[in-house]
Amino acid sequence: MPSIKNTLHALDKQTLSSLKIGLEKESLRITENGRLSRTSHPAALGAPLTHPFITTDYAEALLEFITPPSHSSSEALDFLNITESFVHQHLNNEYLWSASMPCTLESEQDINIAYYGHSNIGKMKTLYRTGLGHRYGKSMQVIAGVHFNFSFSSSLWQQLYHLNQCKQPLHTFKNESYMGMIRNIQRYGWLIIYLMGASPAICKSFVKGVPTNLLPFDKKTFYEPYATSLRMGDIGYTNSREGNSGLRISYNSLNNYLRSMHHAINQHCPEYEKIGLIKHGVYQQLNNNILQIENEHYSTVRPKQILQELEKPIDALNMRGIEYIELRSIDINPYNPLGISQEQLNFIEVFMSYCLFQSSPLLTPFDIQNINYNQSLVAHQGRKPGLQLQEWGQTVTMTDRAHTLFDHLYPVAEKLDQAHGSSRYTKTVTKHHEMINDSELTPSANILSDMHHNKESFIEFNLNKSHQHRDYFLNKRLSKEQFNIYRKLSQESIQKQTDLEKKDMMSFEQFLKRYHNSEKKLYKQTVKEDRFNRLLA
Repeated sequence: MPSIKNTLHALDKQTLSSLKIGLEKESLRITENGRLSRTSHPAALGAPLTHPFITTDYAEALLEFITPPSHSSSEALDFLNITESFVHQHLNNEYLWSASMPCTLESEQDINIAYYGHSNIGKMKTLYRTGLGHRYGKSMQVIAGVHFNFSFSSSLWQQLYHLNQCKQPLHTFKNESYMGMIRNIQRYGWLIIYLMGASPAICKSFVKGVPTNLLPFDKKTFYEPYATSLRMGDIGYTNSREGNSGLRISYNSLNNYLRSMHHAINQHCPEYEKIGLIKHGVYQQLNNNILQIENEHYSTVRPKQILQELEKPIDALNMRGIEYIELRSIDINPYNPLGISQEQLNFIEVFMSYCLFQSSPLLTPFDIQNINYNQSLVAHQGRKPGLQLQEWGQTVTMTDRAHTLFDHLYPVAEKLDQAHGSSRYTKTVTKHHEMINDSELTPSANILSDMHHNKESFIEFNLNKSHQHRDYFLNKRLSKEQFNIYRKLSQESIQKQTDLEKKDMMSFEQFLKRYHNSEKKLYKQTVKEDRFNRLLA
């Protein structure tokens, strides 16, 4: 594989500026006093099952905004801005929570699981979430974040293919390169947690009296002095309970990923068998396997393919390979109404590009252990002076390793600036590099500093930000055309859900059986074809 320097030199400007970026942002609906909303999804926002841009995640109160693939991060951010403006105009007296970690949670009974109507697919989506609640508890499921979807143009893949003098098919090279990119994102992903972590504190109601190693900040708040992202730590959005269940997802190739994922969604788990499949005639979970479906694996990054109708993610990857990469380790930035800034998006674009162009050895079990260790360590103690990471059987200070990474990020930023005729990428890399030299510049440090200076609890700090963000969006006037487009989308989504419910011709039990069996049949067929192709080779 050519060096990064040679790769960057060989790629033309137009190729590097041609890409697709999408955003997914989750936000909790809350009351005026910072408690979780118990109301249903607002009808004016349409049907979350069928609306293309406004849906719900785990709970009725957990909104999710989706932008379509855009040609720039600024275009995606503009789309998100318009969407959130429309939403805020229909929230009545409610607000959107400004943080990743949840607002005040009196009890798990307050968390209403998202409802998607009585079509079979709607029932399945709700049942999946019911299973998540039984497996991990409802509180963990209302943690929010921002996901960054990223893909490169076909012209870039053509250039990289010829630059690497490849002999395998182009689609195989593309899949292998994306998987290599994923491995590098895992290796260096602690950097994103350090730079964009914005959850160093939580409301005490989140742990509900369960003993933790967290320290009291005040009567209502727990925190860790050097934490960056408790969301990405041991108490956050992880598959920590699956460590003893046999979950071992491999990223060393797409085939390895598919095989390990297939195993996880088809292998019975004794712990989840105790929950039961049906109790008193009511379904409790989709199945009692290690994973109910692929989405239950809470990795920091995922390979993705656009789904067709009721297609499963593993089937889509099987049939058409990787279309884009989803980065999932970004905390909501409470200092920005949209939850993420343009500067942060610029940096992520540089980081993701570097992870593709940098060579990416296969991951050993020891590597994976180091990756998990470094991620958890930076999440809980990232700003601690002299923090030591684990790398290749040795320890290295986080700051030294970060400086080395930035040495590699600058050339990528310079090439992107040349492609776009700007200086924004180099500037954002420089600004984020300063956070390595001075941890007090990080979002997590700013949050704790402001809470301390203003004598605010976690709830008070984020509630004030939520009020400010609501004012921002209510003061932003949508054009009549923009408003009418979203109103029409809401109306059309309700009609689409109604049509789906009318079309169901089979029982829910039959639907579930057919859904589960479709992946097994396709997987067996793909494995046979893969073996045959290897024999031919």
